[in-house]
Amino acid sequence: MGKLMVYLKGYKKETVLAPLFKMLEASFELLVPLVMVQIIDRGIAGADGGFIFRMSLIMITLGIIGLVCSITAQYFAAKAAVGFSAQLKHSLFAHIQSLSFSEMDEIGASTLITRMTSDVNQVQSGVNLILRLFLRSPFIVAGAMVMAFTIDVKSAMVFTVTIPLLCVVVFGIMLISMPLYKKVQAGLDRILKITRENLTGARVVRAFNKEETEIRGFEEGNRDLTKMQMFVGRISALMNPLTYIIINGAVIVLIQTGAWQVDQGYITQGEVVALVNYMSQILVELIKLANLIITVTKAFACANRIQDIFETKPGIGDAGQPVKRADEKGNMENDKAEAVSFEHVGLTYKNAGAESLTDISFRVRKGQTIGIIGGTGSGKSSIVHLIPRFYDATRGSVKINGIDVKEYPLEELRGKIGMVMQKAVLFKGTIRENLLWGKEDATEEEMWRALEISQAKEFVETKEGGLEAQVAQGGKNLSGGQKQRLTIARALIRKPEILILDDSASALDFATDARLRKAIREMDEEITVFIVSQRASSIQYADFIIVMDDGEVAGMGTHGELLQSCGVYREIYDSQFKKEGKAR
Repeated sequence: MGKLMVYLKGYKKETVLAPLFKMLEASFELLVPLVMVQIIDRGIAGADGGFIFRMSLIMITLGIIGLVCSITAQYFAAKAAVGFSAQLKHSLFAHIQSLSFSEMDEIGASTLITRMTSDVNQVQSGVNLILRLFLRSPFIVAGAMVMAFTIDVKSAMVFTVTIPLLCVVVFGIMLISMPLYKKVQAGLDRILKITRENLTGARVVRAFNKEETEIRGFEEGNRDLTKMQMFVGRISALMNPLTYIIINGAVIVLIQTGAWQVDQGYITQGEVVALVNYMSQILVELIKLANLIITVTKAFACANRIQDIFETKPGIGDAGQPVKRADEKGNMENDKAEAVSFEHVGLTYKNAGAESLTDISFRVRKGQTIGIIGGTGSGKSSIVHLIPRFYDATRGSVKINGIDVKEYPLEELRGKIGMVMQKAVLFKGTIRENLLWGKEDATEEEMWRALEISQAKEFVETKEGGLEAQVAQGGKNLSGGQKQRLTIARALIRKPEILILDDSASALDFATDARLRKAIREMDEEITVFIVSQRASSIQYADFIIVMDDGEVAGMGTHGELLQSCGVYREIYDSQFKKEGKAR
């Protein structure tokens, strides 16, 4: 929690003023019983209506001033807490964006979402309560006891017994319930994870008719969480009856002692009432303090979990300084010869038992089209993910223009690459806004050109508004093929040096797929293209093809060469083309 307090630096004034005004409010609150003493002992006892009226005005004034102080303290506390939360969220989101795919895979999307929302909100509540109550409650308890002793030492001795008893009950219950509240928070995390999985996978759940199974699973998790919450709730519920028993017992003793003191003439009736008021103030503040500590404990637990994310260092470092291109070093020929090269590359995913890629070596010239094919899990996507450094090779080197990708600043490296993922992801907004992700200053002409090459122009023109047509979150109002073509257009609009199509035409029919590849080949720019596909037809006209099998290169060459020399490729080709009724 302490490490996160750096986000309060911009709110030093608020963090001082909030508790200060709360202390002022508490001070005025402690004066109210003394005014009551005057009203009872002088006004009521002497039947002096004017004095009662004047004292009542003073009491009302104290109440109004206390209210103003309380509202002011709440304003500063809320401003500091909300500002702290906003800065923390910005920083946490920026840090998450800096993490590589390896860290995101290990932590999990649902965990990151929980940290960004529920945990940050808990910490915000903790900061708010600390600023408002952390000093006020102890000040009231100590102040009430001191004021009681100024009234009558003998009667105030009841406070010296009552306050320790109240502390034992309040803090004892608190110490028992705090670990249980942590378990409740963990249970809530599990429920959030189940809920997120069911919402994101709603279509799959319905497709396999698993609604009842998922409902039962959710109900079981929710039932366990409810039981845990009820158990800790029952323990916490003991606080009120036990504290009220102690307080009422103390009040009885106070009244009995006070009656004897009044009868002997040592104290007045008004002072007895003041002592009872101070006792009630102590009770209220101790309960507030216990609730504050429970909330702060939750906040500390959540802050530690947020800090764990901050302490997760990005596995991929940024070179920071722009690199000199090979042609600037007088090596233009080599720059043209090797747009991309893999040299004995191996990749082991985090916590994996074995390599996912083993000894991958090949060289690609500028302007070439490379096909990568293989079975599911053979390592096709892993190869292309190494080029923009979504993952780093665990051995060997990957080079672009003769320079190791690790020497490039990430922004410069990824600026050279147009990447189209397996899963087409579009964002809520217009088609224009989605295309501008590829190039912020793209002209309308460049947009239509990219749409034409990606074979998306036809369906965009038919939509109402054209480029201004709305895209739902995730592109849910578009078909699979339309989404894929728009994501390809988004990558093409930046005119990248390297275009990676990671199985991104799987939803396209063969004719559209062929037109797309032909349009990319005919582009004016000399683009190096990687096509990852499970379709032999999509890559058979590539300049050369890499055949992957269980993380290793099973064959490399042209379509004709691989049919003769690579059994894995021939098997894939025959299975697809025979199924489609085509002759080789």
